[in-house]
Amino acid sequence: MGWHASSAPDVGQGGPPDFISPNFESFVVHHQVVIVGGGEAGLIVSRRLLKACPGLDVGIIEPSEQYNCQRFWLMVGSGVLPARGSRRETSTLIPHEAHWIRDTVQSFDPAGDTLTTVGGAAVSYDFLVVAPGIQLNWDRVQGLREAVGRDGICSAYAFKTLVATWDSIRDFAGGVALFTQPSGQTKSPTGPLEMCYLAEEHFRRSGSRDHSQVIFTSGETSMFQVPQYSQILDRLAKEKGVAVHLGLDLIEVQPASHEAVFCNLASGEEVVIRYDLLHVAPPMGPCDFVAHSVLADEGGWVDVDPYTLRHSRFPNVFGLGDASSLPCTKTAAAIRQQAPILVTNLLAALERRPLTGKYDGGSNYNIVTGYESILRAELDYNGMIVEVPASELLRLSPQNV
Repeated sequence: MGWHASSAPDVGQGGPPDFISPNFESFVVHHQVVIVGGGEAGLIVSRRLLKACPGLDVGIIEPSEQYNCQRFWLMVGSGVLPARGSRRETSTLIPHEAHWIRDTVQSFDPAGDTLTTVGGAAVSYDFLVVAPGIQLNWDRVQGLREAVGRDGICSAYAFKTLVATWDSIRDFAGGVALFTQPSGQTKSPTGPLEMCYLAEEHFRRSGSRDHSQVIFTSGETSMFQVPQYSQILDRLAKEKGVAVHLGLDLIEVQPASHEAVFCNLASGEEVVIRYDLLHVAPPMGPCDFVAHSVLADEGGWVDVDPYTLRHSRFPNVFGLGDASSLPCTKTAAAIRQQAPILVTNLLAALERRPLTGKYDGGSNYNIVTGYESILRAELDYNGMIVEVPASELLRLSPQNV
């Protein structure tokens, strides 16, 4: 399934970082290429740049001392994998030829080819790559930050609540198990549904399914953005007996009464669902320091050309991954196809050559639909390329935990 890293923090924080450099007096540093973000996108780009151009002066701005494999977190939260393998030390992954700036960006000045950090650095560059990932906005759901990890509320989207998430699913004896997906752009957008399907299968294995009602809600209007796959996922939900409610966005949790409050996005009315177990995927969006910058488009994402990955207005700025405006899914698989294109074009720009790399929106999905089944999908900007039925076995078992 691959490593999917992000600077996203534990649930106790509203956005990056885990770690910020001390406040020193302002100082200035210059690198030929500065990469914002030490997650999957930033690491792949830095490694490819340094391999293609040994001696290139590369600086990586990444605040977190821990590299999070968030794709694995869904497997941990559903009892498939142990938590210990889902984190690594960032220091072991940053290329030794690169300069690691353990800080977070405060503001960008692309007209002056500089940025400033929270720790007081003014970092100048010849070229900039912006890839800080996506931000988890826990506070957009009233009461969620305080309640997650207890009172029947869990989430596989924070490292500190992973164990509690599996405990909640493992110990569920019956009642209403409610799984939510927010509206808008999210990382690995099928993740909340995968958690629902995996938990539902565990309930069958544990004997609690006959005493349970499993509900999946989504702020979106379909199960997946490509109709052919949406139909398959909808059919699977019916086969599993999962009640699906689309167009409902979670806006509040009420732990004392075990009630989840939703907004019906079509009518604006509030809908209340009582739960015994509630798994929440929090709302997500661009990092604040990107959204509030001149690099952002109207939605707050790094405004890049969808084919060259070069910024639409600043020719020495590139972007990729979850932070970008690319009209494709926000997945590690997409990043792995974007990174070589970006490196090809950035090297061309360094040498003042035309940009020849072209990204076609390619991304492949392994949508986990049970402990031993996946739905494989491969997409580009035109939609579906190839469909594989949900029959390929994943040798996964909760006994691995």
